[in-house]
Amino acid sequence: MPNMKRSLIILLSATLWLGYTAKAQVLTSLQEVGTPELAQKREALKESVMTSYLGIKNSLVKSDSVGAVKFATELIANLSQFKFKKLSLEKMNEATTTRKEMIELAQSIAATKSINKQRSEMDKLSVKMWSVIERFKPEKTSLYKQVCPMTGTTWISDDKAIQNPYYPKNMLTCGEVKASI
Repeated sequence: MPNMKRSLIILLSATLWLGYTAKAQVLTSLQEVGTPELAQKREALKESVMTSYLGIKNSLVKSDSVGAVKFATELIANLSQFKFKKLSLEKMNEATTTRKEMIELAQSIAATKSINKQRSEMDKLSVKMWSVIERFKPEKTSLYKQVCPMTGTTWISDDKAIQNPYYPKNMLTCGEVKASI
């Protein structure tokens, strides 16, 4: 009997450990807000956030600083409207702080036409964005965390194909997919 009890305790401990270490599950918009109408609005906002972010990234791939300013301005407006749902107080504070930092980084991108400054801020923005990506991911979209192994710079893409926004002239295809969601 003691071995059976011990086995049960080990099994229970392992189950709890696996549950605790499991990656955060992406909630659908309906699970976050509860009604179809609100879910539709939330999904549209998630799509707007990601479209703005990807617009900055794609503008940097084209070395289009004016386009990066336009999409950064849109990202600021979209992030300002976004409210986190279904989080513990601690996670809510963390996510809210991260969103504030993302807005500040987007403001830095929008405030300059220097492509090098925009790229520097975009790397920081991408790291912050990926840390809360499960909250911004539209339901029918796959997103990929991509990293340039030569420089360690990070960006998010909706395509597995590499288009490095930091060095598009010399190292356009330098990078690899490090994670996906």
